[in-house]
Amino acid sequence: MVLTGLILLPIVAALVVPFIKDEKAVRIYSLIVGFGEILLSIPLITGFKPDGGFQFVEKIPWIPSLGLNYYLGVDGISILMVLLTTFLLPITVLCSWTYIKKRVKEFHIAILLTTAACVGLFSSLNLVLFYIFWEAILIPMYLIIAIWGGPRKKYASIKFFLYTLAGSVLLLVSIIAFYKAGGTFSIPELMNRKFSLTFQILTFIAMAIAFAIKVPTFPLHTWLPAAHVEAPTAGSVILASILLKMGTYGFLRLCLPLTPEGSLTLAPLMIVLSVISIIYGGFVALGQTDIKKLIAYSSVAHMGFVTLGIFMFNLFGIEGAIMQMLNHGIVTGALFIMVGALYERSHSREIVDNLGLSKYLPIFTGFFLLFSLASFGFPGTNSFVGEAMVLIGTFAKDVPTGLAVIPGAMLAAAYMLRLTIKLAWGEPSKAKNWKDLNIREMAMLIPLALLVVYIGVAPKLFIKTIEPSVKDLIIHVEKNSSGKLKKSPNIWHGERR
Repeated sequence: MVLTGLILLPIVAALVVPFIKDEKAVRIYSLIVGFGEILLSIPLITGFKPDGGFQFVEKIPWIPSLGLNYYLGVDGISILMVLLTTFLLPITVLCSWTYIKKRVKEFHIAILLTTAACVGLFSSLNLVLFYIFWEAILIPMYLIIAIWGGPRKKYASIKFFLYTLAGSVLLLVSIIAFYKAGGTFSIPELMNRKFSLTFQILTFIAMAIAFAIKVPTFPLHTWLPAAHVEAPTAGSVILASILLKMGTYGFLRLCLPLTPEGSLTLAPLMIVLSVISIIYGGFVALGQTDIKKLIAYSSVAHMGFVTLGIFMFNLFGIEGAIMQMLNHGIVTGALFIMVGALYERSHSREIVDNLGLSKYLPIFTGFFLLFSLASFGFPGTNSFVGEAMVLIGTFAKDVPTGLAVIPGAMLAAAYMLRLTIKLAWGEPSKAKNWKDLNIREMAMLIPLALLVVYIGVAPKLFIKTIEPSVKDLIIHVEKNSSGKLKKSPNIWHGERR
């Protein structure tokens, strides 16, 4: 019952929050709950066996007349997302410690409920449960932006809500269609059903739109910059680190397993959109003067690499995509924390108002340099592992596509180095008396920095965790695609020649 515990702890904790009178006590209580969530997730780390298949399975009859079960489990594809979600809970509480001054109780309730829903989504093995958690995330996230956001919070929150709601309708239609055609809501059981190509294409399109909105993939990305800029720091961390992964996880958990032939048929379209996202996101990020908006557009590009890897349908591509989901969550979450810390000092997110930080904030500059290098995949950092694997998988499958995304990687280096050089060594317009990172801020950043370095130099443990499940997924697609999936000449299944 580990997964149920991870879902219930934040929910029960959220129910207790209204009865805590002191706001500081609410913060401390939420932080303790966050560490409790991490402790509860330890059995997932120690007990998970990287041999494929679902583990920690919990299956309880729910509505027998509909064949509906409370059905949870994790495999190599989902376990990293569950652990990332639990790991970030205390960090999101810490990064809102001084920033959130109004309706503190309600804010922490929203954070706790969002965490519970995300864990539920990443561990659901039932389409109805998946959809319930998908929708449950929308409400607290909307409130986080709408209540605690910036000057244009109303516009940003409504845009976020409408985009996500539109995708949710299409996802619901797909779920109903799968039940009508397959007679069950169970994802593992539906994987064993054979659906017509027309059915697969139609359901893939509906689900792909819902997931592409969340990723976000060009041209469904326009809600993201506004949401990031207006959201409080904790909201931006949740958005970047967890919510964007809901979309790519949806492709891996539903689209490829349930519509293998449909996914292959429409893969060229997804690859084109991924390449456009990478290049477009890079160019737009290069022209930004607002630090937060720059990082938001960089997410469009980075997540483009993830979807590209997924639709390569080979071992390196999909493994690299999952690694990049994890890495992007770590690095971009850290960057948004740092932008929030900087904003609390300068009260501006404009690059021009935050020049010359190496002179005034040397510790801050050191951390920012590390996360900036990681953001564009500098060797020795975690993002290098994910992006390199995606590129290897892409070149193995289609050399022209691989060549097409190289400029995107170069753009990432250009906009992040430009930002870092200006912030660290630009000439400030006036002297600053800002204080460097405090203990609370360093407590958030040090664990993230350690992960950046550890994954960058020793990724084997993470790759070993996800590889069996990725192999199973590729074999499943191969067997159910009417021979449409051609093996990559250099990389296929476990063969790394």
